[in-house]
Amino acid sequence: MVFAHDTTAALVLAADLVNSGELTDVGALEAFLDKHLVEPRRRAAAADLDAVRALRPTLRAIWATTRPEPRAELINGLLRDSGARPWLTDHGGGWGWHLHVTGHDAALEHRIAAQAGFAFADLVRMGETGRLRRCEAPGCDAVLVDLSKNRSRRYCDTGNCGNRQHVAAYRERRAGRETARAGREAARAGRETARAGRETARAG
Repeated sequence: MVFAHDTTAALVLAADLVNSGELTDVGALEAFLDKHLVEPRRRAAAADLDAVRALRPTLRAIWATTRPEPRAELINGLLRDSGARPWLTDHGGGWGWHLHVTGHDAALEHRIAAQAGFAFADLVRMGETGRLRRCEAPGCDAVLVDLSKNRSRRYCDTGNCGNRQHVAAYRERRAGRETARAGREAARAGRETARAGRETARAG
């Protein structure tokens, strides 16, 4: 399943916003917006920082719910409260024609909420909400969007969880092999001790 570029970008932005512990000041917010190519836009202010961070509980709830009706209600709330008004645009930057869902002068939190709302709505109507996942690494509460073709992604990028789990699995396999080898060596030593005992008994 291939999603439109603007849908994919909005889903990744929403997941990163839920996982973003680094949005501590306006500078961090500006860096976050640059990373996700939220443009054109006016410069963020302290009020924008508070409003954008306030979106996180609603976005996390969309990942958390497993029932379609509550999820649809949350998505509709994002679209309604953001005053979404979709329109097609091609403003350069390599995106081609794509959908903007608010004006450039809309409040920053409304732009993000509207973009996320439309992206989530795409997943719902395509029957692809299973791509909204939580990281399977123990102790991690990050969310992710599985955009892989075979729906195989299990870990987030936030805390290097995938690498940590692979390392842990490798160490577990290695420990298992070492335990098995030690068991074989102990059994061999036992057989040799028994054989030596039998030989001693025969010699006596």
